[in-house]
Amino acid sequence: YTILSKVHSDRNVYPSAGVLFVHVLEREYFKGEFPPYPKPGEISNDPITFNTNLMGYPDRPGWLRYIQRTPYSDGVLYGSPTVENVGKPTIIEITAYNRRTFETARHNLIINIMSAEADFPLPYQAEFFIRNMNVEEMLASEVLGDFLGAVKNVWQPERLNAINITSALDRGGRVPLPINDMKEGVYVMVGADVPFSSCLREVENPQNQLRCSQEMEPVITCDKKFRTQFHIDWCKISLVDNTKQVSTFQEVIRGEGILPDGGEYKPPSDTLKSRDYYSDFLITLAVPSAIALVLFLILAYIMCCRREGVEKRNMQTPDIQLVHHSAIQKSTKELRDMSKNREIAWPLSTLPVFHPVTGEIVPALHADSYDNTSMPLMQTQQ
Repeated sequence: YTILSKVHSDRNVYPSAGVLFVHVLEREYFKGEFPPYPKPGEISNDPITFNTNLMGYPDRPGWLRYIQRTPYSDGVLYGSPTVENVGKPTIIEITAYNRRTFETARHNLIINIMSAEADFPLPYQAEFFIRNMNVEEMLASEVLGDFLGAVKNVWQPERLNAINITSALDRGGRVPLPINDMKEGVYVMVGADVPFSSCLREVENPQNQLRCSQEMEPVITCDKKFRTQFHIDWCKISLVDNTKQVSTFQEVIRGEGILPDGGEYKPPSDTLKSRDYYSDFLITLAVPSAIALVLFLILAYIMCCRREGVEKRNMQTPDIQLVHHSAIQKSTKELRDMSKNREIAWPLSTLPVFHPVTGEIVPALHADSYDNTSMPLMQTQQ
């Protein structure tokens, strides 16, 4: 049901369009390409990673995926070839990197996609979501064979084929927490040549649809045939019947949001008339600037030319209040003048002190005005 091959130098493989293709890049093979450990007889376990790309391009084809969980595990190329690539050889460059010695080894894988049989692709396709598997675990031939065997027992087809495998992370799923050995989940699409069995149709029952909408497990009679090894989320199963031809033409119902048909587009002529933007300039800049200037002049006249002044204030103030105010100002001035001329004992901090360098007695520096505080009251003594 799947093509499983081991890596070799410049090897040709022949997958079929619409059939799952799996190619394993084994670390054991590439160990012979790198020098052994310095000590003879020691088993080498170098970390090896792989880089795969289409020859002449930085990435792989759109249908081909690659996964390698750790540098100590094998890499896997997998995907489902498309019909468009039939007959065109696809050369994949495989570069192995030794993370211990930083050496590389390159091999080519030539993929020759063959056309499918007359009855392929299989018309009835079902996609299962397996919650307890990672994609590299599901790609193993024995695990995939067990799953296809369980599906065959439930479906009973004459021909059954694995079409594609996709990780849940590629479908927008979240990375699982590293507890309880949780898995990321994987989608497996299979195809058959007979209609879906009654067991698979049970998912479409109204009761099961209601249970799925309430985030409850649906009741599926054949679930026990998978439960021993595969935990399937039956609410996410997808059944596709390609025998029903669905018309792709849809009549357009005009309504809100749909513009009427205006005919063919007619571009403007090359000879366009020149447009005068002077009036636009006046409306956009000149008129607002003139209005702002007028408002500024009115505000300046009110603030500067309409002041009442001291004389008007004195005229509106009672005479007795003006006399009291004048007497207070006069008395304050006399007190200040008297305090400047009175002789009092100078404080001890202004007595003569010793010069800090010569040791001579230096007379105190008295300021004539009490407002002069440029010199300190106390000299530094040493």
